[in-house]
Amino acid sequence: MTDAWEVPAQELIPRLVEQLRGKVGHPEWMAYVRTGAHTERAPVQADWWYIRCASVMRKLHRLGPVGVSRLAAEYGGKKDNGSAPYHAVKGSRSVIQEVLHELEKAGFVTKRASKGRILSAKGQSLVQKAAKEAMVALAGRNPALKKYL
Repeated sequence: MTDAWEVPAQELIPRLVEQLRGKVGHPEWMAYVRTGAHTERAPVQADWWYIRCASVMRKLHRLGPVGVSRLAAEYGGKKDNGSAPYHAVKGSRSVIQEVLHELEKAGFVTKRASKGRILSAKGQSLVQKAAKEAMVALAGRNPALKKYL
């Protein structure tokens, strides 16, 4: 049985993006927003919203119950302070909250009372399905990986 932990992110996330299109909405402001204080411009990829949704689902699967602040720290980076040293900053909490709200509306994420959010059964099923598809594709390129299927 293939688990999402065993599949590299660069293989899993594009498959999740394909499955999330049409199921998850996006806000009007997504074309103009920066993803954190450490970025200078908005993302240049047209489908960055779906990539972030898929990435958040992967992190929820990997990290278990997690809150907005922890996810914002995961998506943070180094802020350029001019002549002063760089410092670590968190990513945009607003973007993370909106992603989580959209995933909750689609039924992929549920909110726990005290510990943050987790993947619902529907979300876990989607991630596992994408992981299996990714592993099948990897095994097609590398026959030694067939033992993990």
